[in-house]
Formats: sequence, C-alpha cells, structure tokens
Amino acid sequence: MAKEIERKFLLVNDDWRDEVDSSCHYAQGYLSNSDKVSIRIRTSGEKAYLNFKSATLGITRTEYEYEVPLVDADDMLANFCDGPLIEKVRYFVKRADHTWEIDVFEGDNAGLIVAEIELQVEDEAFDRPDWIGAEVSDDARYYNVCLVKYPFCGWAG
Repeated sequence: MAKEIERKFLLVNDDWRDEVDSSCHYAQGYLSNSDKVSIRIRTSGEKAYLNFKSATLGITRTEYEYEVPLVDADDMLANFCDGPLIEKVRYFVKRADHTWEIDVFEGDNAGLIVAEIELQVEDEAFDRPDWIGAEVSDDARYYNVCLVKYPFCGWAG
C-alpha cells in the first residue's frame, strides 16, 4: 500500500524565492470526490497523472499515482472534471535531505501560497526555514480537492 506523509505550511514571506531550484505549472481537476477517496487528473509539462488519495484528514494518507497519456488527461480535464480546475505553479526548494514544494495558486485561488514537505515517517526531523509559518496540515480548507468547491477568493478574512 502506498502511503504519503506530507505536512503543509503557510509562508511568512517570499524569501523562499531566492532558493528555488526549479518549477512546473500544474493543471488538475477532480473526477470524483467521496468520503473515502478523491480521484484527480493532473498535467505537469508534457506528463500527466491519474491520482487516487484517501479522503482522510491528517499528514498520512494512502495515495496511488499512475502516468497516463497527456492527450487523454487533457480530454478528461476538459470533459470530466467538476468545478474550476486547480492551476498553480509549483516551486522546488532543496533543503538538507528534503525538498520543499511551494504551490503558488492561480485563478480563483490566487493569493494562496502553501509549502509542503514529504517525510518518510510522521515524526521525522526536518530543517524548518525562516520563511515557513503556521502549519495547516489538519485544515481541510487547504486540500486541493476542497479548493475546487471552496476557492480561496471566497474565504472571509
């Protein structure tokens, strides 16, 4: 069984931009979202992936991901996905033994920036850069699947 251990954080400033190693634009949509699983299709450059992720709250979730033909993914994004697509640029910042993924959202979620780090075990130690702020791993509003129905532009201050 595939497990993903991921922690999410808000950022306190833009200092991370000076450390970016690379970036990629993502477009993703959800084919299904139930109380058990979300099923998403995502394009990233010239590649595309079908992803199944358990709908549990917390930092450890079951996840499966499979590469699919880009032309199929584009068709699924256009014809099968509910709500607006999630579009974002993901920036990669290497720190010690980890890579931080910083998502800068676009469209209805513009203004939202979230940093994620994947871990091998839940209590794994990691370097916490000065630009990392509050942890939001347990706040479902920050899950991409929730941002489709409740985009950041509609959140009250």
